[in-house]
Amino acid sequence: MAIKLALAGNPNCGKTTMFNDLTGSSQYVGNWPGVTVEKKEGKLRGHQDVIVTDLPGIYSLSPYTLEEVVTRDYIMNEHPDVVINLVDASNIERNLYLTTQVTEMGIPVIIALNMIDIVKKNGDRIDTHKLAAALGCEVIETSAVKGAGSKEAADRAVQMARAGIKTRPQHTFSGPVEDALAQIRELAADLVPAENARWYSIKLFERDARVLERLRLPADVKAELETIVSDCEKQFDDDSESIITNERYQYISGLMKSCVQKKNAGMTTSDRIDKVVTNRWLALPIFAAVMFVVYYVSVSWLGTIVTDWTNDTLFAETVQPLAGGWLEAAGAAEWLTGLVVDGIIGGVGAVLGFVPQMFILFFFLSILEDCGYMARVAFIMDRIFRKFGLSGKSFIPMLISSGCGVPGIMATRTIENEKDRRMTIMTTTFIPCGAKLPIIALIAGAVFPEITWMAPATYFFGIFMVILSGVILKKTRMFAGDPAPFVMELPLYHFPAPKGVLIHMWERGKAFIIKAGTVIFVACGVIWFLQNFGFTAGGFGMVEDENASMLAAIGGVIAPIFAPLGFGNWQATVASVSGLVAKENVVGTFGVLFGLGEVGEDDPALLASLPTLFATSASALAFMVFNLTCAPCFAAIGAIRREMMSAKWTWFAIGYMTGMAYIMAFIINQLGGAFFYGVPFGAGQVLALCCVAALLYLLFRSCNPDRKMRKPATVGAGA
Repeated sequence: MAIKLALAGNPNCGKTTMFNDLTGSSQYVGNWPGVTVEKKEGKLRGHQDVIVTDLPGIYSLSPYTLEEVVTRDYIMNEHPDVVINLVDASNIERNLYLTTQVTEMGIPVIIALNMIDIVKKNGDRIDTHKLAAALGCEVIETSAVKGAGSKEAADRAVQMARAGIKTRPQHTFSGPVEDALAQIRELAADLVPAENARWYSIKLFERDARVLERLRLPADVKAELETIVSDCEKQFDDDSESIITNERYQYISGLMKSCVQKKNAGMTTSDRIDKVVTNRWLALPIFAAVMFVVYYVSVSWLGTIVTDWTNDTLFAETVQPLAGGWLEAAGAAEWLTGLVVDGIIGGVGAVLGFVPQMFILFFFLSILEDCGYMARVAFIMDRIFRKFGLSGKSFIPMLISSGCGVPGIMATRTIENEKDRRMTIMTTTFIPCGAKLPIIALIAGAVFPEITWMAPATYFFGIFMVILSGVILKKTRMFAGDPAPFVMELPLYHFPAPKGVLIHMWERGKAFIIKAGTVIFVACGVIWFLQNFGFTAGGFGMVEDENASMLAAIGGVIAPIFAPLGFGNWQATVASVSGLVAKENVVGTFGVLFGLGEVGEDDPALLASLPTLFATSASALAFMVFNLTCAPCFAAIGAIRREMMSAKWTWFAIGYMTGMAYIMAFIINQLGGAFFYGVPFGAGQVLALCCVAALLYLLFRSCNPDRKMRKPATVGAGA
């Protein structure tokens, strides 16, 4: 029978780094049954019969967030053999709060005192022997980033599981609380397992709704329980949950005095860095500069070099000619050769050509996340978002959406306020995800090759759309109200673990490659078929003129809708529509329509064909903006439906995103064409000015006077 080890700990305690170190490439990702919280499992290296589960990062086991519920339900229902509780040694006081709860659950526990290298570097000292004796479980020093101690902790956990070694919590609360817990334990003795009795007693004392629902206590037992708890509350003059919280911190405070010695009580290195990067005036310029460098290197410089070689040399000059020659030599039919060479290789190759750019981008984003900077960005954006009626919690899903919109939408589960959560779901995909990167690279490289800041600007345009939507929606009755408070703990800065960064980069990029080999593969084949077949005087068959194809007929019906945006031709129309299946299809469709060699960013053939696609460069910009901000791909729409749990709200979200995208693209095309490209001023420009006036009215109109904005929550850095 397989041994199950569970990793539990606070967010940013190094849990994912240790999980990657312990499992290597034998990990698999899914969702917890019935919920959209990511589930990571993997086999322990060197032990095929040992499964390691990475539980969601949480601060406590209170049933307030889905992550907390998932973690405690897993421990109580799945009964892992050992829980490895990661404790950030550099912020030990805050992390031990969760430890006191985990050790009460009746499951063997090992404490992995992580980031111990930072503690030693600071000159601090933690007496692990005293700490182990006080907590009643073994304590092992680790540094997951450096790969030190992780294997030792896992091997010790396996030994404990095979030997059946149990651990018992040693910490106790004050006399009156312990007396009340003893009475509750006796009261519920026949209703809960003996090994979990203390945990259940504490939860019953706290009046935990989920535990009460699960146990279904008889009426007389409920009445006696309420008497016990009420008597204790009167004695402390506080509610039961606050009593337990205070007791835990008093116990932890005692541990800190006896087990931890701080060399310096002054500012840490992280604090000194934060004085600069989170400064009220410097924070945003620094963030803008960082993201400019990331996108410039990934899209405009290094990524372009690799992508051009992949498109022009690897596929256009090598793969396509070889495949075409082989098929002709084998006597394949003309239509089959066209399908394989121009349809599948041309379309999928056009998308795969941008994989190097994506990997470079994900590499830099992984470094920023792992070193602790992105947590500061969430804090910085909270100041801004809160001024516009959004919670800082909204930025976390948007940050995740820079990789993929689906997990970004799922991450909104951490937002307790239902209105804020719905609004975040509706706006989070405005941030360009990895699948939209090829669109940015194609338009920026082909139409605006001299504007190096075009690619970074799309990221900030996404943030602008989020803020614009936040202001407008918060002033409506559906979304009016105070934003949810935002409390998070900033991790200490540290050097990213190279292995963790590479794994994170690969996980994000792999999903893109898999989609290219499945969804985009099929879509490109369909696009090629529709482009090359149609009805002629001789009946149905291959057509010489693609304008007589079924694709042209379908696109021609829809094209007038996009004519005010400057791309009312069937080619750009079908590219936009195909993007609803997967955003990468926009570039894949062009790859089929023009051939792979014409999709290079600076290819003369593509530049020559642009006048037939877009009226002006403003029209090309409008095309890019529309495809970046309209309704997301089908997978993301499915995630919206699951999270909204309402078909009406899902359609509203799709309609809002698409409507806003259309309006912004319309304004860009009409006014941009008139001001910069000599387009005569007419009805379209007048209507565009009316749209601008309407947006300004929605932005600056007075909101509900009864709504008062709360001050932002305090955000503390790790000690």
